[in-house]
Amino acid sequence: MSDFSANQTKPPLPVTVAIMAGGKSSRMGQDKAFVPFQGQPMIELVLGRVAGLGRETILITNKPEPFRYLGLPMFADVMPDCGPLGGIYTAVHHAAHPHTLVVACDMPWLNRNLLAYLLSLRRQADIIVPRWTQFPEPLHAVYNKACLPPIKSHLEAGRFKIVRFYHQVQVRFVDKLEIAPFDGDGRSFANINTPQELRAAQVSNQ
Repeated sequence: MSDFSANQTKPPLPVTVAIMAGGKSSRMGQDKAFVPFQGQPMIELVLGRVAGLGRETILITNKPEPFRYLGLPMFADVMPDCGPLGGIYTAVHHAAHPHTLVVACDMPWLNRNLLAYLLSLRRQADIIVPRWTQFPEPLHAVYNKACLPPIKSHLEAGRFKIVRFYHQVQVRFVDKLEIAPFDGDGRSFANINTPQELRAAQVSNQ
């Protein structure tokens, strides 16, 4: 695991890191990206976890103004109102590099070592995706540009469930036994959707 240590002095990989900040946050009652967590807005915490992993970091959002202070390139959905799959399409479409690590802005326990490991596998398949339980974690995964045509066809057909296009590309699942050395309890896949979840997370983090 030392090969994937959280050392921000390592040269960034020739990949794009995309942070998804386009959700409606309806259950939170405010934009999740700016909810304070560990003394800073969650978007800043997530940005700190991924800083330096890739040569490019971009933000996917349809409301760029509040995020402008971060100084990141920002992109609105190429195909609006298509949910997270539309956000993934936008990220991969605009990425300057063949591979894009996609993460969500409401995942404060992102594990840098695990993300680096996923990126190290990027040439093995079109998608590198963790699978802590029986379900994959598509907003915590690496996509290459070969995914663009099948995603586009699904968006145009109104099929917005992310994993429905997976059978059309090569997928490398990273399962629990492979994840455990980096994240033994799967906490890095937890996100925060409600004020109740936020309070519980703040307590558990003390």
